[in-house]
Amino acid sequence: MRKSKNAGWIAGAAAAVLVTAGTITYAVADGGDSGTRPPAADSADAGFARDMAVHHQQAVEMSYIVRDLTKDEEVRRLAYDIAQTQANQRGMLIGWLDLWELPKVSSAPPMEWMGMGGMGSGDDGALMPGMATNTEMDALRGLKGRAAEVRYLQLMYSHHKGGVHMAEGCVERCRVGVERRLARGMVQAQESEMKLISDLLRKRGAKPLI
Repeated sequence: MRKSKNAGWIAGAAAAVLVTAGTITYAVADGGDSGTRPPAADSADAGFARDMAVHHQQAVEMSYIVRDLTKDEEVRRLAYDIAQTQANQRGMLIGWLDLWELPKVSSAPPMEWMGMGGMGSGDDGALMPGMATNTEMDALRGLKGRAAEVRYLQLMYSHHKGGVHMAEGCVERCRVGVERRLARGMVQAQESEMKLISDLLRKRGAKPLI
């Protein structure tokens, strides 16, 4: 059911971004209004697209790592769903930046568009809240079986918590309607997965780190 719901968000978002006679056309409000001016490079829309693409990339990497470290079908299924969903959403976010002819990187700190520039420590690869450090990713690669499952689930719970916070920021600040709708879908899907992750951790005698 989770994959079907996410697929609906992806299809709806993709259908809402059009290029007509060389002019970018996109939904700018949930009420169905449209406009032809792309967001500015320093807008919340562009900031969210850039930052969430980076955030999603780590989740995809983490999920493929754990699929090679465990034979547990529940964890492997969750990891596959997360990897596929977030890879698709990442492609959409980058595609929008291309349509808007905006850079995919910025000199501004991550989450500056939320008024929270510098909230991620930036140390050891943790660019935004919820992201794992390079050391944590390396440690995950060195585990197997139940230990790998627990560590992955704990890291992904924290990752989702940070992702939900960012998506809620877009719902409040982004002006492109289709992007806000995608952000709402992210909040709903990741909060649902956080409950599942908590259950999987409890089965293994563990709990989220935060």
